[in-house]
Amino acid sequence: MAVSPEAVLKDLKAKKFAPIYFLQGDEPYFIDLITDFIEKNAIPEFERGFNQLVLYGKDSPISTILNNARKFPMMAERQLVVVKEAQSIPDWGKEEAQKLLISYLTNPLPSTILVLAYKHKKLDGRSSLKKELEKKSVFVESEKVKDWKLTEWVDGYFRELGHHIEPKANQLLADSIGNNLEVLTNEVGKMLINFPEPTKFTPDHISKFIGINKDYNNFELSKAIGFKDVVKANQIIHYFIQNPKAHPVIPIFTLLYNYFSKIALIHRAGPLPENQLASALGINPYGVKEYITAARNYKLGKVIDVFGYIKEADLRFKGVDSGSMDEGEILRELVYKILH
Repeated sequence: MAVSPEAVLKDLKAKKFAPIYFLQGDEPYFIDLITDFIEKNAIPEFERGFNQLVLYGKDSPISTILNNARKFPMMAERQLVVVKEAQSIPDWGKEEAQKLLISYLTNPLPSTILVLAYKHKKLDGRSSLKKELEKKSVFVESEKVKDWKLTEWVDGYFRELGHHIEPKANQLLADSIGNNLEVLTNEVGKMLINFPEPTKFTPDHISKFIGINKDYNNFELSKAIGFKDVVKANQIIHYFIQNPKAHPVIPIFTLLYNYFSKIALIHRAGPLPENQLASALGINPYGVKEYITAARNYKLGKVIDVFGYIKEADLRFKGVDSGSMDEGEILRELVYKILH
């Protein structure tokens, strides 16, 4: 059975190490986080020269990995063998190699910690190898954080680092960067260098230190559209068109689709208390009033029309019936149709 990254990190911080870790999934952030923690904490620094080995999948067939895993530590309690990019192991898909690994899983060397970091992919759920790994290793599924849970994750991340972030700043960060946690945490890390003491971060901090314009961004665009603020929406679109590399249209299409999907859910849910509505939408209660206002401004029939407009704009961007329209004109027309 798969274990959550959070549960594994909790055990690791308590110095509970297992003989085998298999880390897989499409979110590299958690795989790297666990791997890095084990590298920095499993073996005392003065023992690492002889007892810590990092291999790379493309250069390491299964036999090489297991030969190293079966070695005894030199004048130490244990050794660590880390295999990065394990998805590139050359003979991973061969039956003979898989049998060798399954054999080791059955009887691992207790003095070895073996970490297999299998990034951007998942094993075939029907394979005997996966079943054995689930039973006999610490098996971690590293999943992308869902868009609707991202602000909750960001809030927890800041708290873990000893800081706080205001809901509006959190939403600005989540909407502008999205759920690529590697990019998001790198940007936050560069900002936090300037704040050694516990700090409550505001949109001004995000604007100044991460470079996200607090007035002209995806979050403010969806809000302006929801409130039917035609002037503000057009100002933002104009800013986006002047900076196309920083504001590609596909993420904007996705943002608007998700935004109007929540409006559709409000119409479907009917009258509910705000806390229940926030839970149904999967959003921070801080933002629920905005969606209630947007639902008043856009009846269900119009919301259905908007989905059609977004699909049409997406097809035009991909060259279907686009005529001579460029990216900026497609975006401008989409927003015009939504607002009118």
